[in-house]
Amino acid sequence: MDSVDKKIIALLKQNARMTASEIAGKVHLSVPAAAERLKKLDRAGIIDQYTIKLNRKKLGLNLMAYIQVTFDQKAYHEEFRETLHHFKNAVQESDHVLECYHITGEYDFMLKVLVQDTDHLEEFIVNYLKKIPGIIRSKTVVALGALKE
Repeated sequence: MDSVDKKIIALLKQNARMTASEIAGKVHLSVPAAAERLKKLDRAGIIDQYTIKLNRKKLGLNLMAYIQVTFDQKAYHEEFRETLHHFKNAVQESDHVLECYHITGEYDFMLKVLVQDTDHLEEFIVNYLKKIPGIIRSKTVVALGALKE
């Protein structure tokens, strides 16, 4: 990957719908050359997917929170696979969970959650998250704003 490929990726980060023609003009390549570079980035797996960024506030989703969860250490034995499977399914099924990471330290997983307001966050934690078997503790941090996403 050279500097032109890096410029193409930077442009696509800003606007994934940018055409090969628009990219070509910005990186000073012919349209066929820019299109070929895009194909190579796709084939090499460097570009995993093209996506959109939604305006959360216009959708009424005003509260971003990070929730760390810990599982019962006893569950790490035989039954933990079933517990983890259930947790993974619950995370995948929830529209509120944007991201979920297996982490090191005091907690086992960290979820990035998007909801309308604190009432909806409370409902998500109490009526959804805390009902997942094996979770014994959680810690929630509300994001006030984003400097960079």
